[in-house]
Amino acid sequence: MPEIQLPAANIDSRPSSYSEVQVVTIDVHATKDLMNSSNHRYLDVRTEEEFKNGHVDVKNIVNIPFMFETPKGEVKNPNFVEQVLSTFKRDDILIVGCQSGIRSVYASIDLLKSEFKQVYNMGGGYRGWVDNKLAVKIPELEPESEAKEEEL
Repeated sequence: MPEIQLPAANIDSRPSSYSEVQVVTIDVHATKDLMNSSNHRYLDVRTEEEFKNGHVDVKNIVNIPFMFETPKGEVKNPNFVEQVLSTFKRDDILIVGCQSGIRSVYASIDLLKSEFKQVYNMGGGYRGWVDNKLAVKIPELEPESEAKEEEL
């Protein structure tokens, strides 16, 4: 599969490296364009709660948390790569996003170290997406949740 060519203005060429792995960061506008015009897949690595409160409105989006909130603070999802492998192939073209663009860098590093071939970090994360007034999706309340609210 040929490597995708991205507009130079939308790439942060400064490498984020960890054990010689480089993460390419693209901005929210490049992400939107790529998601609307190609076979890219969007991996949202925020917590399930964050995802349920709203996410980027693109097709081919999957939520697999990179970190979990616990009473002792945030902990890394020990099964993250395995969960991603159960949904994606190593040659899928992934754009990884989080809330602000930090967790997604670390998630991208883990994926690249696990031999995923084309992984891009969405700089600015969901916050950057919202700040640029791009489309968001807020999942509807589940019927059970609505029934509980009506009882109150």
